[in-house]
Amino acid sequence: MKITNVEAISLIVPIKKPIKAPISIPYADELEKVVFKEYRTTLVKVETDEGITGYGECMVRLAPTATRDIVEYVKPLLIGKDPMNTEYIWELLFGTMMNRGHYQGFYIEALSGIDVALWDIKGKALNLPVYRLLGGSEEPKIWAYASSIRFRDMETMLATAQKFKDQGFTAMKIKIGQGLETDVMAVEAVRNHVGDDITLMVDANCGYDTKTALQVGKALEKYNLRWFEEPVAPDNYEGYRLLSENLSIPIAGGEAHFLRYGLKDLITKGKVDIIQPNVCRAGGVTECLKIHGLARAYNVDYLVHTGSSSAVCIAVSLHLAAAFTDCFIFEHMQSDWSKDQRNPLRWDLTPLPIKSFENGYITLNDKPGFGMEINEDVIKAYKI
Repeated sequence: MKITNVEAISLIVPIKKPIKAPISIPYADELEKVVFKEYRTTLVKVETDEGITGYGECMVRLAPTATRDIVEYVKPLLIGKDPMNTEYIWELLFGTMMNRGHYQGFYIEALSGIDVALWDIKGKALNLPVYRLLGGSEEPKIWAYASSIRFRDMETMLATAQKFKDQGFTAMKIKIGQGLETDVMAVEAVRNHVGDDITLMVDANCGYDTKTALQVGKALEKYNLRWFEEPVAPDNYEGYRLLSENLSIPIAGGEAHFLRYGLKDLITKGKVDIIQPNVCRAGGVTECLKIHGLARAYNVDYLVHTGSSSAVCIAVSLHLAAAFTDCFIFEHMQSDWSKDQRNPLRWDLTPLPIKSFENGYITLNDKPGFGMEINEDVIKAYKI
């Protein structure tokens, strides 16, 4: 089998009504006008001479055309290659930017989308779901948490928590990062509302300096939280270490990190308890297999991150969660940035490979590849 064509597709859905930042970011009043002005992604479509087509996603926070242009630029390297040879192709693409600052950023996000598309082809060619190729069981069952209860007024936050509970979730994540008193009030209110039987975790999206994060963490210890996610900036390894050593709440992070090298620093310097790489940012499936092995060597749990991605990344992440036995819970995105405008890239681009969801657990279907059925109407509507 040979690759005959590679296409990068950037999709943008403008958010019609301006919104306040639903997560913690600096200079929110100014940055929300850029960061949260649209839903966005870049897809990678790889075609072969045997009629098998694979899809991947490049994780996008800004400028989806940047990853699109990178994919188009390296396209000549891919034409004629055997898509089953994922290790060689990954190293070929990685070597393209050797010694040119390629260990993080747009280039690795572009590489990730290509690699994911190749694994989709691999599964389809072998007529197996990717989680089976990676060693997962035949009928995987995955505990899922609802992500996330975002910054809203208290009435809306509690209504969201109740909605998640009514949908059958037994775990949910709360966005924090608004200050000690506000965060404690929000977590206490949600805990009292949902009860002690619901697993809760918090995510500050790097919103704190180390001392403030320590204060917040100490104040939240009594609420029985499963983890404290991204309390400080991604490169604040000393801060991560101090929090890990001084809080009883497990510390999680890694969605902003790239490749095994970035995650190694978070594990060895930051001493985190849980890593959360995003497969469509951190280097694709090929690289995440290496990251997973690294995490296991240090007895650190590996959880997948989905975040502000499209349904493609979510589908891929489900397969990794099904394959990795230490991935004890899955981030099942349920809330969009805008509470008034749904994200069609998440809800309509492809059905997720979910057979059923009951009592907080997802059962996957056994469709080949990542089990996606791309909706071309969505692509036509939002392609730029």
